[in-house]
Amino acid sequence: MNVKLAYRLELYRSAGMDVPVEAVRRAEELGFHSVWSAEAYGADALSPLAYLAACTSRIKLGTAIAQVAARPPATLAMHALTIDALAGGGRVIIGVGVSGPQIVEGWYGQPWGHPNERLRDYITITRKVLDREEPVTHDGPEISLPYRGPGALGQGKPLKSILHPASRIPIWLASGGPRNTELCAELCDGWLPMGLGPDGTSSYDAQLQRGFAARPSGAPSPDDFEVFGSLSIRITDDVQGALDAMRPLTAMYVGGMGSESHNFHRDAMARRGFPEEADRIGELWRAGRKEEAMAAVPEAYLAQNTLLGSPQRIREQWERGDVVAPGVTGLIVGTQQLEALDLIADLAGTREVDAPS
Repeated sequence: MNVKLAYRLELYRSAGMDVPVEAVRRAEELGFHSVWSAEAYGADALSPLAYLAACTSRIKLGTAIAQVAARPPATLAMHALTIDALAGGGRVIIGVGVSGPQIVEGWYGQPWGHPNERLRDYITITRKVLDREEPVTHDGPEISLPYRGPGALGQGKPLKSILHPASRIPIWLASGGPRNTELCAELCDGWLPMGLGPDGTSSYDAQLQRGFAARPSGAPSPDDFEVFGSLSIRITDDVQGALDAMRPLTAMYVGGMGSESHNFHRDAMARRGFPEEADRIGELWRAGRKEEAMAAVPEAYLAQNTLLGSPQRIREQWERGDVVAPGVTGLIVGTQQLEALDLIADLAGTREVDAPS
């Protein structure tokens, strides 16, 4: 099974800052393609990558995701150019996403606005800054450079990055809805799908093909477009206990990370085949019945994109052939066990010849 492996950092939801350098180095030794950071309203997504650039030599460094509301597009491009230069070039991948209204308006103090239009403006500007072909101008419905809106002096000047790119930096997009997915195929190098079901990318074929057909001249070929899904793996003798331990966080995201009208995690559960259960978890969580919400999380949902049990059980799960959904080119793996990294590398065939056993 030809699939790339990546390693997922979970620092964004931690009260401390304990970067798992040993695990990242082990992933690099095992031939993992990349390591991915994230952000919510705690640790940012870029700083850990700069740290890891100094601790590793070749594994790619990605954000899944950097929130659009967290920084202007030029600032994100500056971060990416800086980290890529420090890392030696060719190692940074910028994954972006909109987050949700709770964070956009509650944490960053920005209007929710029109996310699809904002993403188009944001990605287009970021690409222009990264490519450094000319001073950056952009006239969009949500973001324009130079800025000439309320409060402007009218003295804004189109600028070009002082720092030269060490290499072309790819931009990926996290999306689940049809419009943003089509935009991803049009403007981006890779896709971080939210709520991809067992049928994989097939349910998005129309959007992806429309996006590919609209790609600008000179853009990379759609043949090189990456789609990275997610996978959790845990070696354990207590499969049921491991599944139950996933319930609180799952219920909190599906029920509490958003509102009744806007919750992308609930929508992702629905897309993965559990729409009624997702609605019920949301109802219970909003009513303050959190224990019931946790109990309402379907075990079948918890088992999706999850490998649990003894090494032999995990191997049997993998060999069934349904862990990697159709159309997926890579898996971002979440685990706290070094032995689980070794196991998944063996199963996926990424282990390098010179990797220590």
